[in-house]
Amino acid sequence: MRVLVIDDDALVTNGLKTIIEKSTQQRSEPFTVVGTGDNGRVAIDLYHKLLPDVVLMDIRMPEMDGIEAGKRILQDDPQARIVYLTTFLEDDYIIEALRIGAKGYLLKTDFESIIPAIEAVMNNHQVFGSDIIARIPNLYSAEGITETSGFPELSEKENELIYWVAEGLNTKEIADKMHFSEGTIRNYLSIILDKLNLRDRTQLAIYYFKHLK
Repeated sequence: MRVLVIDDDALVTNGLKTIIEKSTQQRSEPFTVVGTGDNGRVAIDLYHKLLPDVVLMDIRMPEMDGIEAGKRILQDDPQARIVYLTTFLEDDYIIEALRIGAKGYLLKTDFESIIPAIEAVMNNHQVFGSDIIARIPNLYSAEGITETSGFPELSEKENELIYWVAEGLNTKEIADKMHFSEGTIRNYLSIILDKLNLRDRTQLAIYYFKHLK
């Protein structure tokens, strides 16, 4: 698997290269860092030149930040797998990462999650650190968002359920809100995940947020 690492701190870049390559040496198909760069413009150029499987990229960088670089890469190649690795737990960055279609958002302090995150992304999953997941429900109020027009492929009740999931309510709380049993809510949730081809509640909340109007 080919990984492109972009960070304006050379120590971080070299450290990530070592972690990625040494941690996967025992795999039948180990990860290889095919290139490194220190800003968003370089990231775009290297992406098109090297065609990596995953881009592991910082956000705040000189010349062009990682969000803008990711946006441009995804405009050219919607299948690009971009994972942000940053020190910033700011709502605006998380919102933009979700909206442009990033596959992951991790904090640099969470080094042990890097390899599992790359593996998950290669299996077409999204990966967001626990600190980021905890913030997702709060992003709605930060944006002044209270409702959406809903998803046409879902029924009225299913649209209501996905809203409450995105708000961070657990199964019992949703059951109380919708006046159903917890078993019925679990059944509804299973049907929604199947319809939208999603794996779990976290992906469902992220999907909802990405498609807000």
